[in-house]
Amino acid sequence: MAARLSEIIAVMEALAPPELAAEWDNVGLMLGTPEAEVRRILVCLDVTMAVAAEAAARGANLIISHHPLFFRPVKSLRFDKAPGSLVQRLIQDNIMVYAAHTNLDCAELGVSYHLAVKLELEDIQVLRPTYREKYYKLVTFVPADHEKNVREAITRAGAGWIGNYSDCTFRVAGTGTFLPLSGTNPYIGREGEVTEVKEYRLETIVPTGRLPEVLQALLKAHPYEEVAYDIYPLANEGPAAGIGRLGVLNQALPLYEFALQVKEALGAARVNVVGERERRVKKVAVCGGAGSDVMNTALAAGADVLVTGDLKFHEAQAAVNMGLAVIDAGHYATERLIVPALVTYLQDQLQEREVMVLASQKEQEPWYVL
Repeated sequence: MAARLSEIIAVMEALAPPELAAEWDNVGLMLGTPEAEVRRILVCLDVTMAVAAEAAARGANLIISHHPLFFRPVKSLRFDKAPGSLVQRLIQDNIMVYAAHTNLDCAELGVSYHLAVKLELEDIQVLRPTYREKYYKLVTFVPADHEKNVREAITRAGAGWIGNYSDCTFRVAGTGTFLPLSGTNPYIGREGEVTEVKEYRLETIVPTGRLPEVLQALLKAHPYEEVAYDIYPLANEGPAAGIGRLGVLNQALPLYEFALQVKEALGAARVNVVGERERRVKKVAVCGGAGSDVMNTALAAGADVLVTGDLKFHEAQAAVNMGLAVIDAGHYATERLIVPALVTYLQDQLQEREVMVLASQKEQEPWYVL
C-alpha cells in the first residue's frame, strides 16, 4: 500500500520539526498536495535539472531535498528561465518536492550529528543550542480490561520517553463514575443510570511535537464513546537541539593528520586548512554546510578545530587571529552524508508501506579541482 504525502511529511517532521528552522528559512512542502499518493522517493541535497530528470527516469514522484526549491520569494515563474524551467519540468513529470533545511541542520539526528559520527567523535553534544522541546503530562482514565491496549498505543505514538527509557508510565486503580444521558451509546452501563467502573488513572509524559499523534492514538484505542483525559504543561525541558556539534577524538592528532582523515572520511576533493600543521587537536566542533558563524561559539566551547564548509578569506583571517584551527571541507562534502542517513531513516519508518526510497546518483560538486 502506497503512503500519502501527508504521512511522509509527518515522518519527516518527527525527525526535523519545522519549529527548529531559522526564521529566514523556507522548509516544508514546496510543490505538491498532501493527499497525493507516493510510491517512490528520491533524496538529494539540491533539486536541479539533473536531479529532476533522474527522479522522472527512476519513477520517483516525490523529491525530498535538504536545500529548498524556493529559498527566496519568487516574483515570477518564466518557463524559459530558471527557476521556472525547473518548476515546469517537475510539474510536467508530476513530481512533488519537500525540503528540510535548517530544521534538519538543528535536529537531534541531523546533518551535524551525522558529520560528527562520520569523523568518529566521542561525547557528542550540541554546539549552539537554539531550541529545547517542552513536555506535557497526559492523564487519562481507562477501564481495567483496556489499560494495556491504551498504554501500548500511546507509547507507540511517542509518549513515555524519558532519556534512554521508553514506555515510562504510571497507573493507579480507582473508581470512575458517569451518567450516560439520552442519545448516548456507552461502552459500559446504561442510559439514564449512574455507572461505577473499576478504572486505572494512567499518566505519562509527552513531548510537544508528538502530542497530536499521541492523542489520536489514545482516542482510537480507548473503548469509551467520550474519552476523559487531561493535559498539563510541564516545566521539564527536553534535550537541546541546535547548530553544530562538539565532540572529542579518542586521541590528540596533529592538525595536518586530522585534516587528511577528514578529507578521506568525507570523500572531499580538497580541504582548506587554517592553523599550524603540527598543532595537536582533540576537541572538535563541526557544522555541516556553511558554519563560519559558529567560530566564536566553537572557540568559547574550547574547541581546538572547527570542521565546516564555505569559509571565506576574511573569515579565515579572523580564525587565525582568534587562534582557532579550521578545516574547510566544502559545503557539499559536509552535508552529502545526510542523504544516505535520510534514506535509511525513511526506509525504516515506511517499511510497512509500499514505498521505495532512493538516494540521488546524479548529484556532485558544482565544480572540479585542477
